[in-house]
Amino acid sequence: MRKKARLLTVSGLILAAAAFAAPLTGHAQDAATVRPALLEDLLACRSITATDARLACFDVAAAAFDTAEQQGEVTVIDRVQARETRARLFGLDLATANLFGRLRQDDPVDAIETTLTSGRQDGRGQWTFVLADGAIWRQIDMERVTARVAPGAAVRIRQGAVGSYLLSVGGARSVRVRRER
Repeated sequence: MRKKARLLTVSGLILAAAAFAAPLTGHAQDAATVRPALLEDLLACRSITATDARLACFDVAAAAFDTAEQQGEVTVIDRVQARETRARLFGLDLATANLFGRLRQDDPVDAIETTLTSGRQDGRGQWTFVLADGAIWRQIDMERVTARVAPGAAVRIRQGAVGSYLLSVGGARSVRVRRER
């Protein structure tokens, strides 16, 4: 019984993780609907009626999945990790990469709050902001930054209209920015 419970737990983890293991493709087919061969092999084990054969099938499929994960062919993340990753990627154009297609749509990342590591103004008066997570955002409008740009200052970036982003330092007026890195 203990072995079966462990197998079901491993199977559940593999099924949950496989939702995020779909390969990235440039094809019209949605990546969230593509099931990796490793998952298909695992699911095929359920159709085996003989208990010992089914367990052996699950053992082989789980071992193959474990090997693929250890070799970096498959990355296993849970919903919390996926949300954190989406927040770190906020502002980057990943329109063709459906990495998070199975996340609930009621859990969007439409703003982030962090701190400023550094900021510098170029010759045209536009700012480049480096955030605590290493992300670099460049000002794309000519609005004046009214806040004091200093390390440790609170920064909020939110989505604006038509794919733009607005950055505010210390709660001051926002400026339009584009994520560089």
